Amino acid sequence: PRLLPSVPLLRGAAELAAGPGARKTFAFLLGRHLDASPRQYTLTPDPLAELMAELAGPARTVLDPACGTGTLLRAAAAATRPGQELYGQDDDPALATLTALRLALSTDATVRVAAGDSLRADALPGLRADAALCHPPFNERNWGHDELAYDPRWEYGFPARTESELAWVQHALARVRDGGTAVVLMPPAAASRRSGRRVRADLLRRGALRAVIALPAGAAPPYSLPLHLWVLRRPEKAPAQPEVLLADAGQFAGEGRGGPDWRSVREAVLDAWGAFDRTGRLDERPGLARTLPVIELLDDDVDLAPARHLPPPTATGDGGRLTDVRERLDETLRLTAELTPAAPAPGRAAPRRPLTTVGELARGGALTLRTGTHGGRARVPVLTDHDVLAGTAPSGTLPESDEEPVLTEPGDVVVPVLGGGTVARVVDATTAGAALGRNLVLLRPDPAALDPWFLAGFLRGTANHRQASSYASTATRLDVRRLQLPRLPLDAQRGYGDRFRALDEFERALRLAGRLGEQLVRGLYDGLTDGTVDPGR
Repeated sequence: PRLLPSVPLLRGAAELAAGPGARKTFAFLLGRHLDASPRQYTLTPDPLAELMAELAGPARTVLDPACGTGTLLRAAAAATRPGQELYGQDDDPALATLTALRLALSTDATVRVAAGDSLRADALPGLRADAALCHPPFNERNWGHDELAYDPRWEYGFPARTESELAWVQHALARVRDGGTAVVLMPPAAASRRSGRRVRADLLRRGALRAVIALPAGAAPPYSLPLHLWVLRRPEKAPAQPEVLLADAGQFAGEGRGGPDWRSVREAVLDAWGAFDRTGRLDERPGLARTLPVIELLDDDVDLAPARHLPPPTATGDGGRLTDVRERLDETLRLTAELTPAAPAPGRAAPRRPLTTVGELARGGALTLRTGTHGGRARVPVLTDHDVLAGTAPSGTLPESDEEPVLTEPGDVVVPVLGGGTVARVVDATTAGAALGRNLVLLRPDPAALDPWFLAGFLRGTANHRQASSYASTATRLDVRRLQLPRLPLDAQRGYGDRFRALDEFERALRLAGRLGEQLVRGLYDGLTDGTVDPGR
């Protein structure tokens, strides 16, 4: 009786799975569920999960004590080892069940996922895994400080009430074998807060903390902060290695909201960690990485923020780089002036025209409508909604799945459906071939019926967006099928399309000028303050 109201839903899911299969169906439904509840879950981006798994190294048994949707465990299982075992725990029973199903459907490993708070009610007290990966909740005051005062996991000191992240660090260390590795995503404040200095000091003295790696802002939520990765190893025997690796990948931050340059982040971080892990030290890499003797960090603050201990980047070529930026800015400003559209003549307005909608055009075959997938087998760049909004190149990646991604073609029109911005982007040769990301709708017009620039231009009208949008809480969602455009013959469409294309070129030039101007200003500030630019020149 309790399940009876769900029978139609279950029947629909079973019918859907009869076509693409259980794995694809589950990935599709999970993606829709996560998209519908963006504020309910703190998701770990796939590139970050893959980096954390690579830092941990090959492991037969892997634990994530705050597993969420299972992204970290899925990344650890990407290079499957025979007999691999994945262990997870999450305090949300429904999420723990979803994660167990996701891992069981997408990997060949043995999967054991429990529900419950790992700190207060550890379901795996006897586990000694090869590796632990963890993206814990940040800034939790109610993590169990009062009832866990004498817990044996606090080998490196009892964390303060405000240091929940250090409790998760010690929990992860307690659940790996001697010599096992734990990689934990941390807020940057955890590296320097005075309330945590005693625990940090003991982690250093006993050789458990091996590296602190600062990520670029935008690597994971909260996207405004440059989060840290702590790489820890449970000491097998004393004495511990005397140095610790400090690295800062902040220079690889992406432009706008497109996220970091993950390829550069991965290469720089793994190269520095690999060299340090083999030898216990690393030749200094200005602005990027260095090793420090533990004794130099054991002062009153025990401040582990990498930026405070790294030498600035080498000044070689900085003057030439700023000169190049200035020349590109001059050229772009000249182009922007040339592309500035003329003001419309006063008193003139286009006559009223009969309207149609995107939905009607799709039903009539004048265009096809596709939505972005939640995964794919193709290893191609992904055009994200942030890329479309910022006008940048494809910057995302797709989770590995059996879905067939939607690949863009020249002349396609891509529209973001979340956020309320009046944006539509025509795919050109540089963007073609990218996979369509989530929260995007692709319109592929029939060239014999629709001009793509005419279509994209009318989709950007403010009033058009307003009448086609719906609102839920603080989010705005666009129903692309309700967007309107006039019924015009192809020749008349092309007249509009030429004007819309010119406006797009002007907008791109303005954005480029803004980015170049920011680079020039930032470079001059940095050069004047660090001594690489002479104030007299």
